[in-house]
Amino acid sequence: MMRFFDSHCHIEDERAFGKDRDAMLRRAREAGVLCMMIAGISLERSRRAVALSEENPGLFASVGIHPHDSESCNGSIISILASLARNPRVRAWGECGLDFNRMHAPMDVQERWLEAQIDAAMALKLPIIFHERDSGGKLLSMLRHMAPSGLSGVVHCFSGNLEEMKGYLDLGLHIGITGILTHKQRGEELRRMVRMLPDDGILIETDAPYLTPSPERNRHKRNEPAFVPSVLKTLAAIRKTPEEELAETVFQNTCELFRVKPDEIPDSKE
Repeated sequence: MMRFFDSHCHIEDERAFGKDRDAMLRRAREAGVLCMMIAGISLERSRRAVALSEENPGLFASVGIHPHDSESCNGSIISILASLARNPRVRAWGECGLDFNRMHAPMDVQERWLEAQIDAAMALKLPIIFHERDSGGKLLSMLRHMAPSGLSGVVHCFSGNLEEMKGYLDLGLHIGITGILTHKQRGEELRRMVRMLPDDGILIETDAPYLTPSPERNRHKRNEPAFVPSVLKTLAAIRKTPEEELAETVFQNTCELFRVKPDEIPDSKE
């Protein structure tokens, strides 16, 4: 069986997964999804992510403040998150970044607390999970200024242009590919760009409960980690790479980024 690592999901979301989380985790394991990164987006959700990761083998957590919530952020919250990040199940900081599409917070506020989170993550030597939407190259510019070397992490749910993709890769970041890749119209430009990604720069993710890939989106409104193999299947077809080979490469990429050791990976038969 191929092994998969869902590099970004929100299965701590009680509204989406509170009623059937155990069954959802079983379905993921049956689909070969042995590991998951639960991405924190607020102090409360980060705490839930850590708690879930402590209770379930193969689950890991990140802590962070989403740009949508940056207006309610402060130095005390960053300090609490930094303390929480010392938990051994926490393997990344984020999701944090810039979102100039919905503008739930002013640009300068988003930038201020992104800078604070990058500083905290780098002090803890944690990879960073970045959110970027319609920032017009601002995120890339900030990263080039703040961390010209020694940066590790992933631009999750990549939606930028080719120049930005190459810029993130040059900084040592990975590119996170979601179910958007499988969407006929929305994923058209992304399908062109993923042909140019180096093998060692790719992660795959669901962003569950959002962005359900095809063909599952024809039957399910809610995305879940069990569907991440559909992202891999489409990616392998586009890149003309055997699915088994690409799946193992991406699995190893993700384990390396999040420092997941072999003895932390559940057996597929468990």
